[in-house]
Amino acid sequence: MKENLFNDNIKINLNIDKKQIVVKEDKIIIAGPCAIESYEQLLETAKFVKSKGANVLRGGAFKPRTSPKSFQGLKEEGLEILKAVKKETNMPIITELMDARDLEKLYEVSDIIQIGSRNMQNFTLLTEVGKQDKPVMLKRGISATIGEWIGAAEYIAIEGNHKIIMCERGIRTYNDYTRNTLDLAAVPIIKKETNLPVIVDPSHATGVRYLVKPMSIASFACGSDGIMVEVHPDPENALSDGIQSLHFDEFEDLMNSI
Repeated sequence: MKENLFNDNIKINLNIDKKQIVVKEDKIIIAGPCAIESYEQLLETAKFVKSKGANVLRGGAFKPRTSPKSFQGLKEEGLEILKAVKKETNMPIITELMDARDLEKLYEVSDIIQIGSRNMQNFTLLTEVGKQDKPVMLKRGISATIGEWIGAAEYIAIEGNHKIIMCERGIRTYNDYTRNTLDLAAVPIIKKETNLPVIVDPSHATGVRYLVKPMSIASFACGSDGIMVEVHPDPENALSDGIQSLHFDEFEDLMNSI
């Protein structure tokens, strides 16, 4: 980078049970289902993960799927469910923004705006979230280099929003055993080059349930500021990414391990 657009000490404050969590000083544990399926499903999951130490709830209302025949999310209904569960549990919310036209209604619900890997280089979308005052979690693109990922973050920062969380979620390689290849070397590299907080998503990175725990532990070992994992009350019947989602007892085991 010719010029560092990022502050030396990025702090992102989230109101959690009247306490402040500051990224870089406390670990962020983001947990919840890949897709919101119902109020009952999200509320049950939220209460459980919060009781085990998670401090941010994830849940997809809009779902970018490879096949148009796959479940696309509940969309506006999903946002209403997120809003209700947030009020019930007092947990900060992160959900994905896919279209700038949905920004206003998503902004009202979400405490962190997620930009997914498919939109990492959607420069129009990056510019719009750069104008907002809420934290943005920027996922690495499926085949993005480190430089391209940082460049995407600069699109957000140059608009004035430096509250950026970088998320390593694996990249596509020749490996076909896991869904993607988790590039943990990216964690210390990004922290060195940008001073931004970095979290790791071992669920999407591996796509394999039993690998989420060891890769979460490895993520913290290399300096990650947090993890983002998928948890579902009934993964075998999940409408999205059940194969990589943790059962409740597996999430509890993960939290005990880290």
